[in-house]
Amino acid sequence: MNKLSVITIVLGTRPEAIKLAPIILSLKKINTIVCRVVLTGQHREMVEQVMEIFKIKADNNLEIMQKKQTLDEITSKVLNGLSDEFAKYRPSLILVQGDTSTAFASALSGFYNKIPVGHVEAGLRSNNKLDPFPEEVNRILISQLSDLHFCPTKSACSNLKKNGIDKNIFLTGNTVIDSLRLISNRITENTAQRIPVINYRYLLVTIHRRENWGENLKKIAKAILEITKNVKDLRVILPLHKNQIVRKPLEEILSKNKRIYLTEPFSYENLVFYLKNCTLVLTDSGGLQEEAPTFGKPLLVLRETTERKEAIEAGVAKLVGTDTSKIVEETLLLLNNKNEYEKMSKVKNPFGDGYSSERIIAKCLTFLKTN
Repeated sequence: MNKLSVITIVLGTRPEAIKLAPIILSLKKINTIVCRVVLTGQHREMVEQVMEIFKIKADNNLEIMQKKQTLDEITSKVLNGLSDEFAKYRPSLILVQGDTSTAFASALSGFYNKIPVGHVEAGLRSNNKLDPFPEEVNRILISQLSDLHFCPTKSACSNLKKNGIDKNIFLTGNTVIDSLRLISNRITENTAQRIPVINYRYLLVTIHRRENWGENLKKIAKAILEITKNVKDLRVILPLHKNQIVRKPLEEILSKNKRIYLTEPFSYENLVFYLKNCTLVLTDSGGLQEEAPTFGKPLLVLRETTERKEAIEAGVAKLVGTDTSKIVEETLLLLNNKNEYEKMSKVKNPFGDGYSSERIIAKCLTFLKTN
C-alpha cells in the first residue's frame, strides 16, 4: 500500500448513503487513506438529509437527477461523470453498495478504467431477474465486475459461490446495523417529527418498488383501509415516496382516513424513531427488512419474492405479497394474537452486530497492501 491510497466511495440513493456512512466515517480517521465521496445525484434531497445527519461532505456531486429519467439515462450519466472523476482523482479502490443503478454504473466504470471494485452487501439474490427490477440484474452484474465481495450473511456468500465467484468473498454482516447503532440512541420523541401516534398501536408502512407500481399499489392501499376498519384503535404512518407514480394512487385511496397519516419522506432519524416505536412493519423495502429485527418489530414483506431470505428463515418476517386479503389476514393475526406476535418479535437480528464496517475496512486495507 502506498503512503496515501485513495478509496473512492460512490453513492446515489438514501439506502446507499445510510449503509456506506459508517465506512466513510471510519476511513476518514485513517491517516494513510484519502477517502473521496462522490454523489451521483440519483436521489437528491433524501441523500442530503443522510449526509447531514452523519456530518459527511461530498467531494464531488455529478448531479445527474432529472424528472422522469430512465435507467438508460442514469447509467450513461454516471459513466460519463465518473470518467471525468477518475481521470482527475484515480483511486486505488472503488467501493459501491447494494444493487442500484448508481452501484452498477460505478462498478462498470471501475472495470472500464481498470480500477478494483469492492461491493458492499454482495451476494443477495431473488433468482428472478425481473423481481426486483432492475436490482436483481444490477447485483448479478456488479458481482461479476467486483474484486472484493463483502457479504452480509452466509447465504449471500453461498450465492456468490453458486454463481462461480470463489475469490475474496468475506462474511461481514450488514452495515445498516452499524448505522442504527450510531443513530438510534440519540433520537427521542422531542427530536422526531411530531405525528400523534405514540399513544396508540400503529403500523409503519413503506411502499416504493417498481414491481408494485400500478394495480399492486392499489391492492396494498385497499388492504390498509380494511385493516383500519377492523382495528379501531390502530393508527398508520405511511411516508410517501416523492415519485408521483407511487404517491398519487396512495393519496387517492387513503387520504380521507383520519387514522392514516400520509407524510412526506422521513429523514433517517425520523424513520428510526418511528420504526423503534411501531407495533408492526409492512414494507417492500429491502433496508427495513434488515433494520426491523434490531428493534424486535415483526415485518410483513409486500412482495412476491425477497433476496433477504434470512429474515423469513429466522422468523422475524413473512412474505405476504400484494394480495389484499392475504395482507389483511396476516396483519390482523399479528395484531390480535399475542403468541404469534411474540414469536416474531423475539428473534435475534440475522443481518449483523453493528461492527460490519470495521471488518470491511480491514479487508480493504489488506487488499491495498498486497496489490
